[in-house]
Amino acid sequence: MERTFNARALVVEVAENYSLPYLSPGTSRPEFKEASAGRSSDLSVKRNLGLLLGLMRGWNKIMFVDDDISRITPLAVARMTGHLNRHPVASMISRYFPDNSVVCHARRLAGFKQDVFVSGATLGVNLREPGLSFFADIYNEDWFFFARHAAARSLPKVGEVRQAKYEPFGEPTRADQEEFGDLLAEGLYAIFDNTPGWTFEEQLAAAKRPSYWEDFTEIRLALIDETLDALAREQPSVSPVDYLDMLDAQQSLQTAKTRAASIPAKLCVEFVMQWQEDEASWQRTLQRDIHVRSEPDALADLGLSTWTSCGFGTKPARRRTRFRRRPDLGAV
Repeated sequence: MERTFNARALVVEVAENYSLPYLSPGTSRPEFKEASAGRSSDLSVKRNLGLLLGLMRGWNKIMFVDDDISRITPLAVARMTGHLNRHPVASMISRYFPDNSVVCHARRLAGFKQDVFVSGATLGVNLREPGLSFFADIYNEDWFFFARHAAARSLPKVGEVRQAKYEPFGEPTRADQEEFGDLLAEGLYAIFDNTPGWTFEEQLAAAKRPSYWEDFTEIRLALIDETLDALAREQPSVSPVDYLDMLDAQQSLQTAKTRAASIPAKLCVEFVMQWQEDEASWQRTLQRDIHVRSEPDALADLGLSTWTSCGFGTKPARRRTRFRRRPDLGAV
């Protein structure tokens, strides 16, 4: 930002226990948290906060960028802006270090072909798109956010970025916390891939059948077993470093397998139904309660009291700590 004249930043402090006044999602119910091995993340809250702030400020487009992303060029941002004139969402992808789940990283390590899909790590959103969705509190929250557009084959990739490397197999708990969201997202998108002529509502109806999730869980378990077998075959011929990676990957896959086998098909159906109910409530609230506000008023209405506005070549930076009572906005 320091190299861009007139660039401006708004840095907002979000408390650890912060919750959005406009959203009380059923997809955060305890049974779903338990199926995600107690996963705790504020990513969906912050992304929903970005949507709300943009709408309350009257912005047309926003771009989400994770803190481990680099090499975003002005040209790529300009291309994304152009795509958002024609598409509700657009994304850049990372191939240098792929943005994949633990299971997908393990399949790549085992020698299987593994593609990289668009994600929320670098995601542009047209806020003027009717029926704007929300980010559910689950792994693969971005896949649920743009599910309707994925089903319609309207998810353009507009460039590449770099994601910082991490150890996907460093802790088996990562695979445990990802598996419920991975199972649901992969299962939902398998329906999209296999029913190109169906409407989104017809595809959702298929995802609300317990028999579908019983069958897909078996497919998921077979995929994990296939990956475990491939890793075992590869181990004798790899370097010591790769051998240790494979051992860690096998442990993570076993953890994912145990978790997948424990998830009832009925719970998958309940999540899909609750996700749709949450989305409908979210959209009703956006139509009823969201109005354009000044920056301080928007932040106060969102219950955010500490923030900093700064920039380069603009007015001097200012810091505000506001203790204004948040209006009673009601729960969704």
